[in-house]
Parts: sequence; structure tokens; C-alpha cells
Amino acid sequence: MKMYPELGALLLRVVLGFTFFLHGLSKFQGGIGNTSGFFESMGIPGFIAYIVASIELVGGIAVIAGIGTRMISLLFVVIMAGALFVVNLSEGFLGGYELDLILLVIALYFVLNGSSWFSLDSKLSISKNQDINNSIN
Repeated sequence: MKMYPELGALLLRVVLGFTFFLHGLSKFQGGIGNTSGFFESMGIPGFIAYIVASIELVGGIAVIAGIGTRMISLLFVVIMAGALFVVNLSEGFLGGYELDLILLVIALYFVLNGSSWFSLDSKLSISKNQDINNSIN
């Protein structure tokens, strides 16, 4: 049986990026001030809502494209850990923090493994390596 780990990683990367992009977009479309107020009601400074929404929006697009996947995924892990422990842990697993946990684990996968198939990072690193090899020879 032939395995396709890079295809699986590509599918996870696109779904993770798309999910975060839509969550960031909804924070801005729903009124970022409302999101900021929600953060403040949880004891989190309101300006953090702007940072989180921006990371989700821009980071989601970057992860889909495969730009800075490991670093952005690390930011996603931090965001999801905050959502899990500060917001949803008390609600239990079902209907509470299950989505947070799933997104956290998928993001952690990319922190640990990256994803190079159809990623701009891999294209840029190939070009950079070829330029270095050409300048040495």
C-alpha cells in the first residue's frame, strides 16, 4: 500500500489555514470592537483581539500558501491554547473545547513537521539553494 504523507499534510495545511482565515475574517466582519469587548469580559486586554484576529486572517492565508508555516502554526498553537484554557475548558469536551484541541494539535503537527508540498517556502528554498550552489561553482 502506497502512503501519501505529503498529500495528507497538504490537505491538513489548507484546511487549517482556511479555518483560521475564516475565524479571523469573522472577527473583523462581526465588529472587532465586539470581539475586543468579549476578550475584556474574559479578563484579557482588548487589544489582544486585534492581534489574534490579524494573526488568524493573515496567518491563515500564509499557511494555505505555505509561507512561514512552522512559525505561524506556533502562533496558532498559542492562540488555541489560550482559547482552550481561558475560554472553553470549563464547558467540557463536547460542545466546548474539542475544536480548539483539534486545531491546536493540527497546528502543533506543522510546528514539528512543516509541510513542503505545494508550498511557497519550498519553492523559495529551492531557488535560494540553487543560487548558493551556482555562486559556489
